[in-house]
Amino acid sequence: MNINNIKTLDLNFLDGTSSAIKDKTNKTSFKDFMVDSLNEVNKLQVDADNYKKMLAVGKIDNIHEVMIASEKADIALQFTMSIKNKVVDAYREITRMQI
Repeated sequence: MNINNIKTLDLNFLDGTSSAIKDKTNKTSFKDFMVDSLNEVNKLQVDADNYKKMLAVGKIDNIHEVMIASEKADIALQFTMSIKNKVVDAYREITRMQI
């Protein structure tokens, strides 16, 4: 029977120098994440509009591509609006709390 060595424990979390904690500090902030997400939603909307314009002038024959781009943009916008509504509801709930 082959027995592997027991690895030493990383006890650096006690003084806050753990590698997992250091990795988390290098992550992007919530604000940056939201800005990037909103930019991506905007890009999807612009792409869908461009596909619709190209279909109208006859540059695209495949309506499937136009519908897929439109649905991607619609789903992304609906998801963004639901997140906005949840954030507003959470803010209202916090403001109603008594101190």
